[in-house]
Amino acid sequence: MTITEPTTTATDLDAARADLRARLLGDGVLIDLGSPGLYGRSGVFERVYQAVDAAAVRSQADLDADVLRFPPVEPLASFERTDYIASFPDLAAAISAFTGDDRTHRALLAARERGERWESFLEPADLMLTPAVCHPLYGLLTGTLPAGGRTFDIVGDSFRREPSLDPMRLQAFHMHEFVHVGTAASARAHRDGRIARLRETLESFGLEIDVVPANDPFFGRVGQMLARNQVEQALKFEFVTPVYGPDHEPTAISSANLHEDHFGTSFGIRTADGDVAHSACLAFGLERITIALFARHGSDPVSWPANVRAALAL
Repeated sequence: MTITEPTTTATDLDAARADLRARLLGDGVLIDLGSPGLYGRSGVFERVYQAVDAAAVRSQADLDADVLRFPPVEPLASFERTDYIASFPDLAAAISAFTGDDRTHRALLAARERGERWESFLEPADLMLTPAVCHPLYGLLTGTLPAGGRTFDIVGDSFRREPSLDPMRLQAFHMHEFVHVGTAASARAHRDGRIARLRETLESFGLEIDVVPANDPFFGRVGQMLARNQVEQALKFEFVTPVYGPDHEPTAISSANLHEDHFGTSFGIRTADGDVAHSACLAFGLERITIALFARHGSDPVSWPANVRAALAL
């Protein structure tokens, strides 16, 4: 007689996601704003979030990185140079604004009064919601880098149009990235040399962590090939943790990425030796780490294990 192990289904995972979402909302950790993947954050969430961010900074302090902060929007011209729209058109979001006259405004209000969609009366504003916080950096580096390249500490807002009731998949979120731009060798050394420390930091929070090869969610049939290449070339590693229990795939909460010469080519960045610059980054998913902590340890940080509270300086 063969005993078949029970298998999990999408319904099981959906139920686990719904349970976590209900707990976070019911305990007042998150605040439902009425659109999937958009939440307000309570004081307790913000306290843990800030502790996670501060711990991330402490873990990378020896990099002596230049600190840069950017707004949550970027110029369309800069966005175009990243080529993001070619790979992830389904995640991109543009900003529109009203530029019409009184007559157009009256038509807009009439459509609104009839209960119709009125967004067509808005025009593109040549601004994009930033999908990756490092995007605005590369345009600042056009030209020749100093010997040894440069390393940056960047944190900010990201937006990706990916509505979901999974509390680990937000549309609006924050990444804290430590980016190096330099030679092919120095970029790879930055990525590979920091993986152990990033893992150690996440594990100090009491999270079970595995580091796995991964790919970005490239769009379409061509995207499937790009995703395979990304995994085969080990360009991206994700730090995953079992948020929804051992029967479900673990969830990525941070990553270590090698961009090769993509941004160096797109933005005309050269090394001191005249070669096209390469880049790499470590990315802490601040909301994902924070929610993973609530999922693991409960909604009241006061009751968390002492070693976890010490690691987070809570």
